[in-house]
Order: sequence, then structure tokens, then C-alpha cells
Amino acid sequence: MTANEITRAPQEHGPRMNLTQHAPEIYKAMVRLDAAASKGVDPVLAELVKIRASQLNHCAFCLDMHTKDARAAGEREDRIYLLSAWEEATGYFTEKERAALALTEAVTVLTDGFVPDEVYERAAEHFDETELAHLIGLILTINAWNRMAVTTRSVPGAYQPGQYKGGLV
Repeated sequence: MTANEITRAPQEHGPRMNLTQHAPEIYKAMVRLDAAASKGVDPVLAELVKIRASQLNHCAFCLDMHTKDARAAGEREDRIYLLSAWEEATGYFTEKERAALALTEAVTVLTDGFVPDEVYERAAEHFDETELAHLIGLILTINAWNRMAVTTRSVPGAYQPGQYKGGLV
């Protein structure tokens, strides 16, 4: 690789399509799924889960949205910054949050095609079955949103906290 190739700005990509415009029934179903999954999950924990999944899925649009929503919900900057290294960030995340983040990673990146028993059991120690079911639903939903945004190349940057309440997540 030449010095010119290293310093050259990456090629910008515009959005491919507006999925909500072309498939409004899919969008509306996703909004309902997201609302159902979010019930009973602490809003700050939900944002941490959404940010972590979005980091793993390289979804800039969702990272922009959920870091802003996390801040608006009262999340601290240092915890947002350290989220990608939560396992090493001793003292920043509670055991319950760490269990949720481990489950988020296991569900998002299905290593060998399954979620390890120890990861599931760790989460089950911190969440009752209803909470755990909603947490799993939340993880599944953000992964679906990530895949939609990455595939359609949704553009980050313009989102304002709470902009899509009851709409886009």
C-alpha cells in the first residue's frame, strides 16, 4: 500500500434506499417488535445493549442514534467510550450489565452456531425469565435494525435524541 492510498479519504456511500418508504409494513412490524421487546428492560441497559450490538455489526447509523439516546437517558460518557472493551473495563459496568453484554455478543456473533451455556446461565442469574425473554427480544431486534440500516446504507449524523420514539430504533 502506498502512502497516497493510506491518506486518501474513504469513498463516501450514499443511502441505497428508504426501506420505510418501500416496505412500510415491515417497518411498522419492526417498530411493534422493538416496543414489545423493550418492555421491562431498563432504558439505560437497553441502550448499552443496542450500542454494543451496533458496534459488532458496524452500524454507524444505529451507533449514532443509540449513543445519543444513551446520553439523553443519563448514561455517562466514560461508560459509552469503554463499551467496546467492557470486559476489560473493570468497575465500570455492573455484573447484571456485564451479563447482558456477554449475551448480546453471543447472540450477535453466533460462534459455532450457538449461544454458550455459561453465557446464557450468567444472564439467567441476573434476569428473571420474563426479563430475560425481553432482553433476548431486544438483542434480536437491534440486530435486525442493524442489518436493515447497514444493507440500505442509512446515513448517520442527523439523528436527534428521541426523534424516532415509537418509530425507528
